[in-house]
Amino acid sequence: MQRPAGGDARGATALARGLQAGEDTTFASPDLHRDMHPHRPAARVALLLQDLSFGGTQRQAVELARRLDPSRFQTEIWQLAAGDDLAPVARRHGIPVVRLGRQTRVGPAALARLWRQLRVREIDLLLLLTVVPNIWGRMVGRLARIPVVVGTCRGGGAHRRQGERWLWSLAHHIISNSAALKRQMIRECGVPAGRVSMIPNGVDTDYFRPAAGPAPGPPVVLSVARMVPDKDHGTLIEAFRLTAPANPGAELWLVGDGPRLEAVKTHARRVLPPDKVRFLPPREDLRPLFQRASLLVLSSNTEALPNVVLEAMAAGLPVAATAVGGVPEMVTPARTGWLAPPEDAPALATAMNRLLGDPEQGRACGRAGRRRAVRDFSLMAMTRAYEDVLDRLLAQAGL
Repeated sequence: MQRPAGGDARGATALARGLQAGEDTTFASPDLHRDMHPHRPAARVALLLQDLSFGGTQRQAVELARRLDPSRFQTEIWQLAAGDDLAPVARRHGIPVVRLGRQTRVGPAALARLWRQLRVREIDLLLLLTVVPNIWGRMVGRLARIPVVVGTCRGGGAHRRQGERWLWSLAHHIISNSAALKRQMIRECGVPAGRVSMIPNGVDTDYFRPAAGPAPGPPVVLSVARMVPDKDHGTLIEAFRLTAPANPGAELWLVGDGPRLEAVKTHARRVLPPDKVRFLPPREDLRPLFQRASLLVLSSNTEALPNVVLEAMAAGLPVAATAVGGVPEMVTPARTGWLAPPEDAPALATAMNRLLGDPEQGRACGRAGRRRAVRDFSLMAMTRAYEDVLDRLLAQAGL
C-alpha cells in the first residue's frame, strides 16, 4: 500500500478500479421518499478526518457530531493523524474521539488501525471528511463492508485533489457544501446528479454575535486562513499595500499557520511597514478578533464555502473576498461586502477601500451579513439536512 500524500489520489487508483470491477456500487438516490423507520436503533456513525487541528472542516465536524440526534445516531469522531486542537472541544460535548495515528501524515499503520476498528466496531455509516480520508477511507470502508460510506467534497479544488473522477463510485453518496462544487463534480468528474447532495455549511449565530459597538483603535483588516498556496496571501499583502494611501492608519492582521508562514512573513516585511501588519497564531475562539476588526478579507484563488466567511458575517463583519467557488453564494456585492476576481490585487484593494473608506456602509454590510447568516446558514438547518440524507441512506441499506 502506498503512503498517501495530502490531496494525491493517484496511488489509490489501481485499488479503486479493482473494487469497481469486483462489486456493484450502484446505490439508490437519497432523493426518494424518506422511510422514517421510527423504531430503528441508533445507527453507529463514525466521522473520519485526517486530524482535529484548527480548521473549517474540523470545526464543522465537531459541530455536526454534537448536534446529530442521539436517538438516531450514535456518533464518534475518528482521526488518522496527529493534530488535536479541537479534540478537547469534542470531548467536552461527550463525543468520543478515536485516534488511529500519531504521525503528522497518514501512513500504512494508521490505515491498518482503521481497517481493524471498522472490522470490530460494527460501524453502520462512515462519513469521510477532508481529502486523505476521502481517498483511502472509501476503499478501506468498502473492503471492510461498511453498509454506508458517505464521501464529502468541501474545499476549493477538492474534487481534483481527492480524485473524484476515479473514486466517486466507491462512496454510496457524496455531500458537497456549495452549489458550485456540486456542479463541478457533475460536469468534470461524471458524478451522477442523484449521487451528490449539496448541504451548505452552518454557523452558530448564538456563539458568533456582533460587537456591542465600534471597536476602538485603528481600522483592522482581518484575514483568517492557513498559510497555504490556495489562500494566496501574496495578493492580499499587495492589495493591502495599495490601500495604504487612502487608509494610512489601517492595520493588517493575519491569523493562521501552515507551510508558507515564513514565506508570507518575508513578503510582508519586504512590502509593508512593520507596524502595519501582525501575525497571530490560530485559536479556538475567534470572536475577540472579529469584534476588533473592521472587515474580513479572503484572497483565495480556490474555495468551496469557507466557514470563516460565515463566522464573520454572523459576527456582523463586512467581507471583501475573491469571487471563487461558493463565495458568491454568501457575499452579495454592495449588500454584505464586495467581491474581486482572484489574483487581482488592485481589484481586491478597491473592495477593501470601499469598506474602509465608508465605515457606515461597512456597518450596514455587516448588519445585512448577520441577517443572511441567521436566515440561510444556521447550524440547525445544516444538521437537519445531514440527518435527512443519512437517514435515507441507512434506510436504503436496510438499517
